[in-house]
Amino acid sequence: MKNRKANGKGSGDGIEIGGPKPMSMKKNNMKRLGGSGLSLQAFANAKSTSSGYNPALIKQRREFYKNAKYVKKYKRSLKQQSQGNDAPSAIKPPEDENEDADGIRTSKKNKKKKSGSYSLKELYEKQREEKEKERMEREAIIQAKKEQKEKAEAQRKAGKKRMFKRTTHGQPVMKYRIQNLLQSIQSSSGASHSKS
Repeated sequence: MKNRKANGKGSGDGIEIGGPKPMSMKKNNMKRLGGSGLSLQAFANAKSTSSGYNPALIKQRREFYKNAKYVKKYKRSLKQQSQGNDAPSAIKPPEDENEDADGIRTSKKNKKKKSGSYSLKELYEKQREEKEKERMEREAIIQAKKEQKEKAEAQRKAGKKRMFKRTTHGQPVMKYRIQNLLQSIQSSSGASHSKS
């Protein structure tokens, strides 16, 4: 093999190893890679500025405005109810056949509004109670599963400990292994009998 020197002088094939690349080669590489690229500062700035698009934030805002709308409607209905309760004392409604035992007249609208607000409250309470019941049931189920899992794991550990027992000479104790085989055979045969 021929010796090549770093400066290109010698009996080599005229290939330079350590010298600068020709300008045309550098331009071709730049073209191929898509330009000179970003400076480190420009890259850092581009990464730090956010585009403003965050689906989680958008969803959160949408939910906030939706809730605000419901609260506004609720407050408006409360205000109308309070005005409706004050209105009969200030302005007498036309005579109606809706008279209580005390002789106080109430319009149908006021009765509906009152019962509506109470029914909403009752509905909310019922839903909350149902959710609470469901949550308690779920927790009970989870707790039962957890206890069952712990029990099974304790049994497995005890079985494993017995399976690895050795005699004084280092031989496995066959009594526990045979019991384990017998249990597995009985459980499999019991499962096949129950299917038939």
